[in-house]
Amino acid sequence: MRLLSKITLWILIGLFFIAFPFVSHSTPEYAEQTGFGCRRCHTDATGGELTKAGQDFREDLRIKGHYRPLGPFQRVMRLVIGYVHLLTAIAWFGTILYVHILLKPVYAAKGLPKGELILGWLGIVLLSMTGVPLTIARIPAWDAFYTTRFGILLGIKIILFLVMVTSAAVVTFVIGPKLRKRSSQAPLEKRTRFTLEALSQFNGSEKRPAYIAYKGKVYDVTASKLWVEGNHVRKHLAGNDLTEALRTAPHGEDKILEMPFIGELTISETKIQKSTHEKVFYFMAYMNLVFVFLITFVIALWKWT
Repeated sequence: MRLLSKITLWILIGLFFIAFPFVSHSTPEYAEQTGFGCRRCHTDATGGELTKAGQDFREDLRIKGHYRPLGPFQRVMRLVIGYVHLLTAIAWFGTILYVHILLKPVYAAKGLPKGELILGWLGIVLLSMTGVPLTIARIPAWDAFYTTRFGILLGIKIILFLVMVTSAAVVTFVIGPKLRKRSSQAPLEKRTRFTLEALSQFNGSEKRPAYIAYKGKVYDVTASKLWVEGNHVRKHLAGNDLTEALRTAPHGEDKILEMPFIGELTISETKIQKSTHEKVFYFMAYMNLVFVFLITFVIALWKWT
């Protein structure tokens, strides 16, 4: 938990400086169009109030449709919408990082838990609903997407987001159901030695027993009130080795050791071939992780270059 808290703290600090930079929001495109330096339009080199020349240039941009002025109420609304957008992005990206770095994608390889699905799609909906008005407020014309540095970077971010949404839809409505169906149809065999593949069959769904592995031993958590249908506080699923996951748990190993011991976890001697759906799932999972870093890099380019 301490590691997770530190990661969350640094993410929040980083996003604070991204969202509230101490330099001007002015863009260099305007200076490039005129050939003048920043002081031509601003009272100082880092921005500030507009000079008479700056006000005239802004008015000319407004007339040509390259600048959209916002009134006081619109500015307040943009702040509120931007705040919701930022919080949603933190939650959405944080969930992706948590699952990939701490829990590992195998955690959801047999079908995404309902909690992650709800949070993920709620994040997608909120990011879409808040992102549209924020884009309209900053992009006055379509040509800004390919004629300004800000527009190009925003376009890249939108494309990456749309690809992530598409992959989420494929995993939710195509890959996930097939993985769950395959897991539920696998025959159960009474045994005292389990491979990871065999353990995954005992996931607590479809009235199946719920087993977990810890430090090479397998425990039956079916009767536990904390493992309803093989789901523990919407974070951990039965049918998996939870040795690594326990390191981030708020309790010790005593909670697991008090469960009925039923067998040993062994390493399979033969390499189990993953199905096509599992391969696609892992590909999309790691692709989204890469896209998280790409999108945050694009944001960094906006603010710090």
